[in-house]
Amino acid sequence: MQTNLFLILVIGIPLSVAFICLFILLIRALLKYIRSKDVREGKQAAKVSLGEAIKANRLRCHMTQEFVAETIGVSRQAVSKWESGASDPSTSNMIALAKLFGISAEELLRSIK
Repeated sequence: MQTNLFLILVIGIPLSVAFICLFILLIRALLKYIRSKDVREGKQAAKVSLGEAIKANRLRCHMTQEFVAETIGVSRQAVSKWESGASDPSTSNMIALAKLFGISAEELLRSIK
């Protein structure tokens, strides 16, 4: 009987404490995620704006997505994703896009709202 009580104390209490700590960490993470809604929405708006800037410059230069993709060495789908805001170009691709459009990378980034 004492052995069972001892096992409950040795295993049960630390396990309970670990479960409570894990629960607290989960609640904190969820609260942090909920509070970051404005930041996440701002990032999404910036992505859309970057895509719009890329598309506007591409159309200004009378280029197709395929031409842009072949020129900088990516797939047409990658250019489409950049323009839709589904993904962002890497720094090197951003510089290549700016050169292709005849503007500086700084000008391309400045056009983002």
